[in-house]
Amino acid sequence: MDKLERCLGTVLAAEGGQSNHPVDPGGLTNYGISQRAYPTLDIAALTIDDAKALYRRDYWQPLHGDSLPPGLDLLMLDCAVNQGVVTAIQLLQAALKLKEDGVLGPVTRAAAAQAMPDVLDNFAAERALRYEFNRNEESFGRGWYRRLLRMHRHAWARAAS
Repeated sequence: MDKLERCLGTVLAAEGGQSNHPVDPGGLTNYGISQRAYPTLDIAALTIDDAKALYRRDYWQPLHGDSLPPGLDLLMLDCAVNQGVVTAIQLLQAALKLKEDGVLGPVTRAAAAQAMPDVLDNFAAERALRYEFNRNEESFGRGWYRRLLRMHRHAWARAAS
């Protein structure tokens, strides 16, 4: 099993199946893939294999997931799925006290590797702070925070192994 597959098992468990919550700006969502993000895709007919292919192409590859340390790979993927790829990168850069340019280049990746495992806590704190200022925090906040805490536990376990 490759790194992405290991991370996806945890992320997909958090995402669940199909949903269409009335206040979710993503609209119809399946396996964490939203109609808002993919307006021309038949979300209702999306298969798990389709979702995994989208995760690899649109989330994992832009994050350089294979080059991220274990644990941070999971936190970054989950954040990208839940909050956006650029946001995930900017939150990592904030956690590392780097320029928040949204580009996961060699400087950011090297700083992240050097800061392991403490960057896991710093990144989670930045992500929690971003949730606090989201307009949908009242509706979804408790679920987001529970998800973040679960991912944080899994990330530390991955980093320790």
